[in-house]
Amino acid sequence: MKPMNGERKTLELFEKAARNVVAYKKFLKKNHLNATDISRSKDFLTIPIMNKSNYLRRYPLKELTWKGSMRHHLIFTSTSGSTGEPFYFPREKLVDNQAAWVHDLFYKYRSDSKDKSTLVIVCFGMGVWIGGILTYQAFKIMGDRGESISILTPGINKAEIFNALKKIAYNFDEVIMVGYAPFIKDIVDEAPSQGVNLRKMNVRLIFAAEAFTEGFRDYIAKKAGLKNVLLDTMNIYGSADIGAMAFETPISILMRRLAQRKPELFDSLFSSISKTPTFAQYNPEFIHFVSNNGRILLSGDSTIPLIKYDIGDHGGTMTFREVVRIFRNHGINILREAEKAGISKTILKFPFVYVYERADLSTTLYGLQIYPETVREALLTKPISTYLTGKVTLITRYDHLQNQYLEINLELQKNKNASQALKARTLTQIVKNLRLKNSEYRELSNFLKKRAYPRLVFWPNEHPEHFRPGIKQKWVKKQR
Repeated sequence: MKPMNGERKTLELFEKAARNVVAYKKFLKKNHLNATDISRSKDFLTIPIMNKSNYLRRYPLKELTWKGSMRHHLIFTSTSGSTGEPFYFPREKLVDNQAAWVHDLFYKYRSDSKDKSTLVIVCFGMGVWIGGILTYQAFKIMGDRGESISILTPGINKAEIFNALKKIAYNFDEVIMVGYAPFIKDIVDEAPSQGVNLRKMNVRLIFAAEAFTEGFRDYIAKKAGLKNVLLDTMNIYGSADIGAMAFETPISILMRRLAQRKPELFDSLFSSISKTPTFAQYNPEFIHFVSNNGRILLSGDSTIPLIKYDIGDHGGTMTFREVVRIFRNHGINILREAEKAGISKTILKFPFVYVYERADLSTTLYGLQIYPETVREALLTKPISTYLTGKVTLITRYDHLQNQYLEINLELQKNKNASQALKARTLTQIVKNLRLKNSEYRELSNFLKKRAYPRLVFWPNEHPEHFRPGIKQKWVKKQR
């Protein structure tokens, strides 16, 4: 059987790297593997797994690059360092062009996009991180090819974003805002108080960096006046390591929304995980994913080629045909559903990857896992969402008697205070959602009663202790 495109491309990349990357030669030798023994798809299993600690941090940067040379036109971006010391990844045009391909797909989901003027507002930080710079490069490439795209890069400067929305956005047929989901929510929530009516604009949204629920998507779509969540939102699974790796498509969003309504279907797609994963498609000509004991391994070409690279995320992969069959087994013709939703012309028969948060992005209470998603979802309900931004930080703490408890830090919206009524309502809603979505917590709270309830701490907007603006939100912190 011939390997799929992704496997074939990976084997070609392996052979090339084994010849031309000094560090990879040493890595294979250390793992007692002769590159000439790898020639067929089944041999892929014997290729050693690389990660930051056993590969990227083990060899000098020059040795990690093609032919050990820095004589290239490189752009460097850094990992956020959320799970350790930042690593600086160089890249050339290849990754930018792949990102442009992904963003162009989204841009053209609406068939009339080519006849419109579009303003892209890049709301990612524009420092050493990849989100802002790669987004700018992707849309610039599209503009250079002749698309009617204008770009503004205010980054995380809210004043500049609102000025742009008030003073220039109305001159365009559509506005695409791109950013970290919690930050875009801030913009949407604060827009009315800033004199901005997003509903009068043709707004579309692109997110990256983390998963969110369909409840979050519906909340932000309603407040921003989006016309169609399937066509006007996209979440990108990306990284500093190798750019825009996978991306939501209209049909992947539709599939996830249908799955969340049917628990049995959800379990068939995503196993028995209790969290909502990002569910995306990927172009096997650019990147190849495999799952190894629930961990995502990727292979792709860049200035530092990555082969069976453990990026640290959990999840799984499926072919398009496998996903269609799963839906059919649960009585759903997904292609017919796509036609009903008006997205049949956007369908790509690419493979899928689902990705959910790492174990280190949860905290524990009496040995069970508590995920921020369950708490964040509870905060989308009214009137709580009127007072809180939805950002939280979870910490497992101990009282003076060494009893364990869950502390939840919550950020208030600007110029809002936490009344006793708000505190009581928020606690009730969080406990209700934890009991609904987490069976282990339900059992624990049945036994411990109010001792299992979290302790809530309300903070002023953008307080630096837990909610410093401009950086990734720390959803979980470990007690020092």
